[in-house]
Amino acid sequence: MGARGPMEERNELYPVFLKVNKLNILVVGGGQVGHEKLHFLFKSSPNAKVEVVAKWFLPETEELAKKHGAKLTKGRYRRKYLKNRHFVIAATNDAKLNKRVYKHAKKRYLLANIADTPELCDFYMGGIVNKGHVKIAISTNGKSPTAAKRLRQFFEEVIPENVNQMVENLNEYRSNIKGDFEAKVDQMNSITESLKVKNKSDD
Repeated sequence: MGARGPMEERNELYPVFLKVNKLNILVVGGGQVGHEKLHFLFKSSPNAKVEVVAKWFLPETEELAKKHGAKLTKGRYRRKYLKNRHFVIAATNDAKLNKRVYKHAKKRYLLANIADTPELCDFYMGGIVNKGHVKIAISTNGKSPTAAKRLRQFFEEVIPENVNQMVENLNEYRSNIKGDFEAKVDQMNSITESLKVKNKSDD
């Protein structure tokens, strides 16, 4: 037998969908990277509860914050801003400051995302496909944001526009099914079987 190659690296991230309209989020940084983080956060969750602290803000960041009701705090970052937060995003152009934010977050058992520094991220903000009730999150394990972007574009094209109506119909049907949990699962699996078959026929 030939020598075995190294084990393929796995993506061990566990995807979750956060109700960020019920969480307190801090973003540190008012420049371009901070704006991008804020933009994608609001694009997915328009009612997210966010405060941004920075010495200055891009005009477009001020406009975005006003549109979504985010609080902008002008000044230097201080650890007190982490009080009563659920997670923090550091997105400044100062690597030392970003690392300090991470250290402060860890002492408080807060989740942190340090922009462009995968080793200092407890979570990644991946590509997101959103069509009504259907939301798909895409992760490349922090390896390639460009690949995540292309996959997002692919799924946006292939997911039908009427998927939201389908989900609504299935939800209404599920509410009217009689029987125990297993019986409901069996019936839902039965009526959605055609979706799986259709996917196979498209291969």
